[in-house]
Amino acid sequence: MKNRLRVLRAERRWSQAELAERVGVSRQAINAVETGKHDPSLTLAFALAGAFGMSIEAVFDPAGEAD
Repeated sequence: MKNRLRVLRAERRWSQAELAERVGVSRQAINAVETGKHDPSLTLAFALAGAFGMSIEAVFDPAGEAD
């Protein structure tokens, strides 16, 4: 599943570790989701979207058309 995590992090100047701390997962988990190696659970997807103040649809694109 495509996502905009890297772009959104960069806009806020957050590291993967900072985002991981905000949502309660490891930096490795953020990296795996960001690079498309792992699809997040629904709980994690909501937490990630919430960290950016956005809807899940604004962060994740299940059709694979995100930036």
